[in-house]
Amino acid sequence: MVELSAVDRMDRRRFGRALAGALGALAVPALRGAPGAGAQAAPAPQPAALRVDGDRLNRWLAELRQFGGTAAGGTHRPAYSDADVQARAWVRRTMEEAGLAVRVDAAGNIVGRREGRERALPPLLFGSHIDSVPDGGSYDGNLGSLGAIEVARTLKDRGVATRHPLEVVVWQNEEGGLVGSRIAAGEFPMQELDRVAVSGKTLRDGIALLGGDVARLDSARRARGSFAAYLELHIEQGGTLERERLDVGVVEGIVGIWQWTVTVDGFANHAGTTPMDQRRDALLSAARFVEMVNRVVRAEPGRQVGTVGQLRAEPGAPNVIPGRVVASLELRDLDAAKVHRLHERIVAEARAIGEAGGTTFTLAPITDHGPALTDPRMQRVVADAARALGLTSRVMPSGAGHDAQEMARLGPAGMIFVPSVGGISHSPREYTKPADCVNGANVLLHAVLAVDAAPPAANQ
Repeated sequence: MVELSAVDRMDRRRFGRALAGALGALAVPALRGAPGAGAQAAPAPQPAALRVDGDRLNRWLAELRQFGGTAAGGTHRPAYSDADVQARAWVRRTMEEAGLAVRVDAAGNIVGRREGRERALPPLLFGSHIDSVPDGGSYDGNLGSLGAIEVARTLKDRGVATRHPLEVVVWQNEEGGLVGSRIAAGEFPMQELDRVAVSGKTLRDGIALLGGDVARLDSARRARGSFAAYLELHIEQGGTLERERLDVGVVEGIVGIWQWTVTVDGFANHAGTTPMDQRRDALLSAARFVEMVNRVVRAEPGRQVGTVGQLRAEPGAPNVIPGRVVASLELRDLDAAKVHRLHERIVAEARAIGEAGGTTFTLAPITDHGPALTDPRMQRVVADAARALGLTSRVMPSGAGHDAQEMARLGPAGMIFVPSVGGISHSPREYTKPADCVNGANVLLHAVLAVDAAPPAANQ
């Protein structure tokens, strides 16, 4: 638990009072019926009457799928592919139609800005990404990006002026390691520019292809406190909301991700002439390691997960006892101390497995991304907006990485989840119901308005 200073406590009380007033106007009936039902509000609306145009949002989701859509019903749009370049051009046009002044920053991120009444205030940021994993789905990232543009379009169409400037951001190459948002957060090592992306292009070439400029990457960095808040709408990518029949997830944090390369060394020998009791079989030890990881991670209460997702036996011949196995280990949780505790237990048990089988284990770290907690004030904004819209919600962690975790390094960040049918994501079968897409966009709309209405001191 983090101890708050007196100033922090005062700012939170002030922020809470301001939000109570801003959200008091949002006591509206639940969204029901067709996704476009919210487009029937009267002209010159008060905040409570505002709804996104659900028909338009879902039409945009279908239109975006033309860039990289697959016969299986999903989307194949890796960063820097032809489909990605074409989709980003379409997104820029859509942003311009929403009244946004659009630019591409040096990192290749698309930024659409709408000025506020008080230009001296820092902007409110919201958005997501549109690149996909190979043969992935059509909602991951897309909903958050198009939902953000729809919020801006709704405000334009209804003549609503905000105090803060608004910036809709469509990050580049989220699926390849949060590249665009890491550059913005100042967490991108320059040596990564020569890494080859799924599209076959280096990050250096990909950034240039999207209209960025690697010679000016520093200009894409955002300073701590340079924005009032960051909000991101996203599909859950898991099955909790659907299973519990809830409308909205209030994300409490994005789990830390730790990965290791696991090397198991035994002794390669003839499979036909080496007795079973004299073998130093690296693959047998690796198999026991896989089972052990599952057991250790499940033995402790909580939401932590552990995965062995890769396994390569060497020399890989049917008549040779494997002398080496190279595997992966990944652990995820919001609690870094718990992950380190699990890792120590796994290392100790791996050592015992090796001693019993005449093999040795070496675990070399390859990824260490600590957890990113969302701001409690942003959690309250999202929860209150959902409640005011008549939607059910719960607080939950994100088990997947998101651009929001990078923005959380720089300022108050929050995330909104909506249900994923069957808990399926990164698959052509990924699907979120149209009504849920609209619910999420409406929560985003009212969360943006609530943060905008809070006093500037509470947004820092």
